[in-house]
Amino acid sequence: MVRSLWSAATGMNAQQTNVDTISNNLANVNTTGYKAQGAQFKSLLYQELQTVTTTTNGNPKPVTSQVGLGTRTSAINQYFKQGSFLNNDNPAALAISGDGFFAYQDTDGTTPIYTRNGNFTWALNGNNGGLVLTTAEGNKVLGINNQPIVVAGNDRVASRITIDAEGKIYYPNAEGVPEQVNNMQIGLWQFTNREGLERVGSASWKVTTASGAARPEFAQGGGAVAGIVRSTLAQGYLEGSNVNVATEMVNLIVAQRAYEMNSTAIQTTDEMMQTANSLKR
Repeated sequence: MVRSLWSAATGMNAQQTNVDTISNNLANVNTTGYKAQGAQFKSLLYQELQTVTTTTNGNPKPVTSQVGLGTRTSAINQYFKQGSFLNNDNPAALAISGDGFFAYQDTDGTTPIYTRNGNFTWALNGNNGGLVLTTAEGNKVLGINNQPIVVAGNDRVASRITIDAEGKIYYPNAEGVPEQVNNMQIGLWQFTNREGLERVGSASWKVTTASGAARPEFAQGGGAVAGIVRSTLAQGYLEGSNVNVATEMVNLIVAQRAYEMNSTAIQTTDEMMQTANSLKR
């Protein structure tokens, strides 16, 4: 009976992790570029109570006797389903349609971080003059050449900068005709196994061995890359969270009921042990 206590306890621990994951999804329902997560479980080892043996007449018994020892959390999967596009008045706001990721410099200035959150802004480029495209936290967004996106010139106005579906940067000339700025183009990257990325923020990820190296959608100079289906960008939009509130609420109810059932199993085992202890009286 003690075995049942530990088995039910592992179930309660696993469902607590499940509830934590669902709660985090619901908390980020309005987070730009957030991707939902889901806890996955697997059974623990089985204890063999009786092996396959032969009877007195030499016939083998058809089945063994095994009892499970509970469950554990095996993984917390990431779901990269496309989120809905939300209109945004920020002229530097960008939404990705497809499997691509933006990249920006980490605080060390060398490690690229990948994100689906296109809530960017045009910031002053320090003493170098002009404007530089950054995240809301001030990290520089990278172009197809792995360099920051810079619009040179001290007279540049952020609201006049336009970005096409391929990520090319345009600024109007003296006649008001948009011209591409120094072949500047926002970089997009894909991964062989994006579910293997390491989450480092609400909508940011790092490369891991499981994800594979980042694969650029555009080669140097903007050329095509074999085997890559290009994503497209939409200026003036942001990609919303892909969390489905109704689904998460149903999952939360199921997790709560599973937690209650494991708790009841512990209470039942405790009552049985009390009954067994009282037999000596």
